[in-house]
Amino acid sequence: MRILIANDDGVYSPGIAALAEVASAYGEVRVVAPDVEMSSASHAITASRPLSYKRTRLGGVEAYRVNGTPADCVALGAYHWDSVDIVLSGINLGSNLGNALWHSGTLAAAKQAALLGLRGIALSAPVGDDPRFDQFKPWVARVLELLLPLDALQLVNVNFPEAAPIGLRWTRQSVRHYDGKVVPGKDPMGREHFWFTVIPIEATEEGSDRWAVEHGYVSMTPLRLDLTDEAVLAGLPREPSG
Repeated sequence: MRILIANDDGVYSPGIAALAEVASAYGEVRVVAPDVEMSSASHAITASRPLSYKRTRLGGVEAYRVNGTPADCVALGAYHWDSVDIVLSGINLGSNLGNALWHSGTLAAAKQAALLGLRGIALSAPVGDDPRFDQFKPWVARVLELLLPLDALQLVNVNFPEAAPIGLRWTRQSVRHYDGKVVPGKDPMGREHFWFTVIPIEATEEGSDRWAVEHGYVSMTPLRLDLTDEAVLAGLPREPSG
């Protein structure tokens, strides 16, 4: 099995090194990741300039750094490496739950795999200023042992809880509304700047990704690329009037 690994934290993130180490037990691994941090890049692609890549050191794994986005990395990696079987993205330095799926660069790398007809799995963990991934490695292995044989799952978003997990859960995406605020301020030079803050309005829904992680489970959310609201579409007239 050929396993392509990307992320949005950059090629030198400890999370991608941990994921590559675990994934190496399941196949041939190659890392292709951004040369700098690209967090919250969403599914941006580089269209206004050419891309380049350079080979880099990452333990005993073949690795390359790209001057582009997470989606760029997957596209280039799949182009240069024939017959990629699956793309893993992460382990991200921070959770990607609920509405964060819209702007997550980690998930975008897995989505790019799905767009190319490959399978994609995004993995994220809530780590602090001193990220240590040893506690997650056995659970990453359990997740891969479960998901790798399931060919029908094209795109999966995986999140680990902060403490040692108590089990695995299939979940749905948490969708909550937020009270967004813009908080103005000034830097030391007196120049105006702004912070964006969000406060959730609704409580966490049971069975969602956020609920599972809050209760100590590893959350695994099957996703799809089609965003069509089928229920609404079915109730609309075939030919709109006006």
